[in-house]
Amino acid sequence: QLYSVINFEYHGEKRFRANAAAYYLTLKEMVRRRKVRSTQVAEAMKREGRPLPEILDSLASLHVSRSFLLHHRQGRGGRPRAWPPFPTFDEFVERLREGAGTSGVVWDRIVSVQEVPVDGVYDFSVTNEHHNFIAEGFVVSNCGVRLIRTDLEEEEVRPKLKELVDTMFVNVPSGVGSEGKVSLSQSDLEKIMVDGVGWAVEKGFGWHDDPERIEAHGRLADADPAKVGQKARARGVDQVGSLGAGNHFLEIQKVDRVYDKTAAKALGLHEGQVGIMIHTGSRGFGHQIATDYIRVCEDALGKYKIDLPDRQLACAPIGSKEGQDYWRAMCCGANFAWTNRQLITHWTRQSFEKVLGRPADAMGMEIVYDVCHNIGKIEEHVVDGKRRKVLVHRKGATRAFPPGHPETPPKYRDVGQPVLIPGDMGSCSFVLVGLPTAMSASFGSSCHGAGRAMSRAAAARKFRANEVRQSLSQKGIYLHAASQAGIVEEAPGAYKNVEDVVRIAEGAGLTKIVARMVPLGVVKG
Repeated sequence: QLYSVINFEYHGEKRFRANAAAYYLTLKEMVRRRKVRSTQVAEAMKREGRPLPEILDSLASLHVSRSFLLHHRQGRGGRPRAWPPFPTFDEFVERLREGAGTSGVVWDRIVSVQEVPVDGVYDFSVTNEHHNFIAEGFVVSNCGVRLIRTDLEEEEVRPKLKELVDTMFVNVPSGVGSEGKVSLSQSDLEKIMVDGVGWAVEKGFGWHDDPERIEAHGRLADADPAKVGQKARARGVDQVGSLGAGNHFLEIQKVDRVYDKTAAKALGLHEGQVGIMIHTGSRGFGHQIATDYIRVCEDALGKYKIDLPDRQLACAPIGSKEGQDYWRAMCCGANFAWTNRQLITHWTRQSFEKVLGRPADAMGMEIVYDVCHNIGKIEEHVVDGKRRKVLVHRKGATRAFPPGHPETPPKYRDVGQPVLIPGDMGSCSFVLVGLPTAMSASFGSSCHGAGRAMSRAAAARKFRANEVRQSLSQKGIYLHAASQAGIVEEAPGAYKNVEDVVRIAEGAGLTKIVARMVPLGVVKG
């Protein structure tokens, strides 16, 4: 109880080991209960006259050995314990540290389990309603993914691949602390906060129809620059038009498989075609907005009598002054993020023009779609049988509206809103479309990516940059990265299998798979 309920909030290592201890003891008790249950089943089988070999064959498992069952049958059992191969606590901690770094754990009791129409996948609910969906912190950085199509085929791009990637690396600033190439005044920054992609198009950093294929047309109308602090402004003024680091990327990809020809045709995609995928957000600007308002909301918890199990869940009622101030500042962050991806799109088009010697429009470099996965949106949904206006908080989730939805671009109205789910730089990414069942199951939302299988620290201990480069090269993937650390932390082995993830999303009725994209060249921060 001490470890799983109280814990050590102000000491990271103690908190990690306490979570590990609670996890370890829980698993140990599960093994003990399984052994107890196996003896009860063995006795019942014996009473039914089942032969000993059959009893042993049916009940013996990893933690329930044949010798344990025999000893219990002979009355030599005693209280069941978790013996090897169950690990010692020190062994368990090392395995956990490799797989989970120092991430926290939330403990609760499962009260219901529902099977999802995908093998081995289940949806479960727990006793505390606040734990049924856990978003780590605020909507932060307003990350999103953009896909640009081309009329180019792989054979046209492959001979120039290295030059293309290297040129994009030069044209699009990447890496920790990277600064954009545009010199902004505070007036320009305020216009970006308010107008979003419209500012970029007006300044010549895009085509007039680009906003038509961007979520919310690249602008949230409630943005109010007065709600953004000076520190966020100082961080943002030099960063618009930059990729950043971490899991952000700029990739030249190829459509290697089409699953739904009708939807793919509507999206302008076909097998063998080259596209470019961009993943980044509002950089330090959005991060600082979140940091500032987390502090504001922490201070307001008592004012609104909000009792939280963890202060990382700091919040305020949306109708309160604090809630409205944050909402308007977050809209500024979202508009900044869309503008950031727009400038990167512009310089990507310029890079292809320079290397291939043709105008971008002649190469068909249109935006397929740009969709966010860290954002709050005011939308209408059916709640308790009534249509209501709600604030949908998508943190690590992406919008997946179905065919016919008024916010699905007219061009895609018959097939559904495009959903972009990237994987790691050594495997593939997916283009999907939203399904009607997503509206009732998840407020029109889906997952946003493969997700990490190990922490960055664990990846840094396990992988070497030259080995990652070599592995990618053997697959025909050229990588240009700003740092060695960025390579190992984002190594393909650090991520889950994105193909499993998208099959689950499809099986759950959230999205339908349209096409698979494989990387050819990668720019990483």
